[in-house]
Amino acid sequence: MDALEHPLGKLELDLRKGVLVLAVLSQLRKAEYGYSLRQALAARDMIIEEGTLYPLLRRLEGQGLLVSEWRIEDGPPRRYYVLSAEGMKLFKDLTASWRDLTAVVERLLEDGQ
Repeated sequence: MDALEHPLGKLELDLRKGVLVLAVLSQLRKAEYGYSLRQALAARDMIIEEGTLYPLLRRLEGQGLLVSEWRIEDGPPRRYYVLSAEGMKLFKDLTASWRDLTAVVERLLEDGQ
């Protein structure tokens, strides 16, 4: 049985998917390109595969939450992403929702002990 077939593995994956957008938005308050974004997340123990990150970036840009531009700096051209004004507002709203939710879950976990 692989990790995704095991109930814990599936549930962990579901939890992770739920916070991935917030994690990505948190790092795009300043412009980053895909690889630098992956490294910034990985440095904080949020590992994300390229096959997950790049479609997510395109989707968020398509929703108007990110803006991007091509830059040539010390190497090949790279597409840099940063939060749009709408993305910044959503990030702030999601952050507040996340903090409220985690506070409730923490209380539930403590009450259950």
